[in-house]
Amino acid sequence: MKEWGGRLRRVQIGNALSAFGSGFTLPYMFVYVDQVRGLGAAAAGAVFTVFALAALAVLPFTGRGIDRYGPRPVLLAGTAMAAVGAFAFGQASGTAGLLLSSFLFGAGVTTCQPALATMIVRCTGRTERSRAFALQFTLVNLGMGIGALVGGQIVDTSDPASLTRLFTIEALTFLGLAAVTGTAKMPPAAVEPAPAGASGRGGGLRAMVADKAMLRLCALAGLIFFTCYGQFESGVAAFATDTVGTAPSTLGLAIGANALTIVLLQMFVVRITERRRRTTAMAAAGLVWLGAWGMAVVAGLVRTEAMAATVAIVAVYALFGVGESLLAPTMGPIVADLAPSRLLGTYNAGYALVKQIAVAVGPAVGVLLVGSGTWPLYLAAMALCTLLIVALAVRLREHLTPAQDNVRALAVAQREPRAARELQTAA
Repeated sequence: MKEWGGRLRRVQIGNALSAFGSGFTLPYMFVYVDQVRGLGAAAAGAVFTVFALAALAVLPFTGRGIDRYGPRPVLLAGTAMAAVGAFAFGQASGTAGLLLSSFLFGAGVTTCQPALATMIVRCTGRTERSRAFALQFTLVNLGMGIGALVGGQIVDTSDPASLTRLFTIEALTFLGLAAVTGTAKMPPAAVEPAPAGASGRGGGLRAMVADKAMLRLCALAGLIFFTCYGQFESGVAAFATDTVGTAPSTLGLAIGANALTIVLLQMFVVRITERRRRTTAMAAAGLVWLGAWGMAVVAGLVRTEAMAATVAIVAVYALFGVGESLLAPTMGPIVADLAPSRLLGTYNAGYALVKQIAVAVGPAVGVLLVGSGTWPLYLAAMALCTLLIVALAVRLREHLTPAQDNVRALAVAQREPRAARELQTAA
């Protein structure tokens, strides 16, 4: 991709830094509040709740800010909030201080996401966008995995100073993100006349809500994030450890298999998906995940056979990775193609808001069903949700233009030059 130099490279480095920071600290926030500060599980749960609610508070303003001022100032504001929040979180010892710093931390991290997505769109053309988003997804998974690995080497629950260092390094990571990506000059947004009546307050949000294709995409995205991303680190993890009896070390191996699958397959899969309808790739991801839930059923049925159950659980996570690889080159580009250029930030923020809500609700539902001992009901419900993903992906096709669904008239493109050559020869 000829545009992958310079500005886009700096944006992708920013994505990796942001993901590294998330993997570096998020897995250890619970143990920090619960064990290191000794405030208990209830306080730790409240910290995570506030972290998630921060997204709901800032995302509507984030989209409006991107559309009005551009993604770079919004990204700088997000990195500043995240850096202050991370540093304060490592210094806080009481519940009030941890809740306040958690809100700043969550608000900053959430603000960065749609800003970075908008930067990718600004730095790429339509034909290059799928690969750019696929690379972003690969870097995010690599960054989170490496961050969790490095952070685990620093954490020592018997030494509170080790956690303080962890969150201080996290703050420095966000300052690095600001220095690398926040200083990159973005190409100007395409000039597009605004429809009459769209300049009023909230006009951007009203326009997005009135976009039926975007609403259908958000419904599909919400179901995807609820069923996959909201489950495999919570509901599926609880099912594996509590029902199947998977050891934590084996669960770590399964999660590693998920990340490895994505890293190995992503750029290979993007070559396939860029020649297919995006809705076809999304439906295919649903079918792959249906196979993952089928393997989960197998794990539950053979849980007394340790080796067979282990293989089944690892297969569940690996299949999730295959489905994620199919989705990475599709979701972001569709949002970008649906959005009017003047509302790109609003559309990206709206999409991020749907994702955040689904990822927050998913674990609560999954852990509740598994914890109540009704694991067959849990797996059946997730399988039905996955079938619904396939159906909604196919139905979405009717509401997208051929360009938005990546339909390429290759035969027409090939016939036209041939016809031109024949006319030249005849002349």
